[in-house]
Amino acid sequence: MNFSFKNTIVFGSNGLVGSSVVNCFKNSKMIENLYPSTRSEVNLFDYKETSKFINKIQPDLVIIAAARVGGIHANNSQRSEFLIENMKINFNILESLIPFSECTIVNLGSSCIYPLDAPNPISEEFIFTGKLEPTNSPYAVAKLAAIELANSMKLQFGHKIINLMPTNLYGPNDNFSELNSHVIPGMMNRMHHAKLQNKDNFDIWGSGNPKREFLHVDDLSKAIEFILKEDINLDLLNVGSGEEVKIIELAQLLKEIIGFKGKINNDISLPDGNPRKLIDSSKLRELGWTPNISLKDGLTSTYEWFLKNFETLRV
Repeated sequence: MNFSFKNTIVFGSNGLVGSSVVNCFKNSKMIENLYPSTRSEVNLFDYKETSKFINKIQPDLVIIAAARVGGIHANNSQRSEFLIENMKINFNILESLIPFSECTIVNLGSSCIYPLDAPNPISEEFIFTGKLEPTNSPYAVAKLAAIELANSMKLQFGHKIINLMPTNLYGPNDNFSELNSHVIPGMMNRMHHAKLQNKDNFDIWGSGNPKREFLHVDDLSKAIEFILKEDINLDLLNVGSGEEVKIIELAQLLKEIIGFKGKINNDISLPDGNPRKLIDSSKLRELGWTPNISLKDGLTSTYEWFLKNFETLRV
């Protein structure tokens, strides 16, 4: 498609997804004026401030990548904050965009919106069909509410809104904290410290047998660019790699990349969690998109970024 967007806002531009989208869009011919938005510039918890910023920019494309995110521990121990803050962020942005019916909106969600017992691979049709995974249900509810509002705006006011549900993401600018991060950055950080301390052992939770799907964040950004270029207009789309890896296999791969010399142990006193979680990305693949970054290459480049930025990460 030969068209361009005059004014593009990327909310959450300092985060894992937002920073990748900004880097991708900097070189895109379809983006004329790019406005990365950070917490220091716009308080997304405040509707008036959010609305004022949007009215100033007059966007015709908005990427909603701003969110409070974290791993199982953070989601489960800060349940109220995850629900309240993500509801405020999503609702303030979307409500502020109601007058901009010609605006294209890409709303980033999460695969955690799908029911706990949905069959793998999980297709888009299983949204709103069952009970959520208990440890991150507040975050999932906030994302589901944003999808419902986005779809309501689409029907009522004519917005073009695409809700994208990526699988487990990783890459530069991730949260590498030991307790509050997702599995890859958390494990990478802990194993790096184990290497520095010359530890003989490294523990992973449970049996190591659960399977997970991972996608490098730059592949997600390319998927967003592809969807916009091809003028795809679907309510909900999954974005995943289509490849599964056991947690023990992930640990062994990180051991090789990091250069950790110790032994990997399974702490079977800790839970495995969901045995398998794979999303069905066949709709997007049939439209012509495929991921390009292998797990090994993606982990290697992410660890290189981690080492370069280690002093400033404070992990």
